[in-house]
Amino acid sequence: MRTLYDVQQLLKKFGIIVYIGDRLADLELMELELRQLYQARVLENREYETALLIIRQEKRLEKEKKLRVSEMAEKWIIGIDLGGTTTKLAFVNEAGDIVHRWEIPTVTANEGKAILPNIAKSIEDELARAKREKKEITGIGLGVPGPVDMEAGVIYESVNIGWAQHYPVAGTLQKLVGLKVVIDNDANVAALGEMWKGAGKGSGEMVFVTLGTGVGGGIITGGDIVHGVKGAAGEIGHITVIPEGGARCNCGKTGCLETVASATGVVRTAIAKLAAFSGASPLKDLYARSGSVSAKDVFDFAKAGDALSYEIVDETAKYLGLALASVANTLNPEKIVLGGGVSKAGETLLNPVRAYFLKYAFNTVGKSTKLELATLGNDAGVLGAAWLALNKI
Repeated sequence: MRTLYDVQQLLKKFGIIVYIGDRLADLELMELELRQLYQARVLENREYETALLIIRQEKRLEKEKKLRVSEMAEKWIIGIDLGGTTTKLAFVNEAGDIVHRWEIPTVTANEGKAILPNIAKSIEDELARAKREKKEITGIGLGVPGPVDMEAGVIYESVNIGWAQHYPVAGTLQKLVGLKVVIDNDANVAALGEMWKGAGKGSGEMVFVTLGTGVGGGIITGGDIVHGVKGAAGEIGHITVIPEGGARCNCGKTGCLETVASATGVVRTAIAKLAAFSGASPLKDLYARSGSVSAKDVFDFAKAGDALSYEIVDETAKYLGLALASVANTLNPEKIVLGGGVSKAGETLLNPVRAYFLKYAFNTVGKSTKLELATLGNDAGVLGAAWLALNKI
């Protein structure tokens, strides 16, 4: 006995005829009939075990076939998060599940001319590995570091990756890959990711703030991003929080939130306070030994009870709470979600920020707008980009 036909003939000897229509259901029926014959002691153990093995192999093959058919029927979206050093990419299904993720270096040399061809080649390679055709892809969503014109598919300027002003990102990538492409600012895209699958899930009124090397933001109202007249809405990092005597920001102004609430800003505040602090402090000892401190060092020592570190965190939280209260007083979102590397400080940062937020926010706003930490980490950008393609193409 080697085939399913042989099993059918075995059952037929006992007056049991099973036609294979709904294959999986009929295989289940054959297994049940075999079990009953064996339990009635009319089927030998060797025949039973052999027939059972054949049926179970057939069931496994049928399930694998159904899974392949299901996967082929399900369209994927390509989400891309373009960063200054690394580009993150993912295949995402329409439910927002990441099927496959990978990353490639961002080559910014020669005005970034290799960036989009490299992305296109990477997509082609991964589609081939996944045995997927382009007709099974809805499109590509791409988050880029700079203000954009979504309609034209153009990035106005992108200092970090070397592209010329008004660079035609969407059109260029579309020609290279042969799939429809939609773009948006990377912070906006991360905001969409958190709205779709993260801390802002279910909320159509939300502000997302990234606290990393810089400070970025995305504003969502009515379930969609607010862009403004020139694609620059949500530049929360450039709200002025120190009107006089603030540090110079990369944007050319002074006293921006980014100069005090970014990782660089936390370090700047720390070095200023280290020079004036006369007491004992493990942060001060670390600086004396190594000549440098990081934002993580500050938050770690603050959590451990170091007075100097807590003073630095408190000052950071004051300015961040002030800026967030100003944003919330204007928009009254349901949630403000904090992401980026600095937000990994968790409650050590969030608790004092909440306190200052309540101090500066209008009473009704303070009671109705909640501050939360992002949950998606590095996946926020690719998921938001996928949402963009799913809803805008």
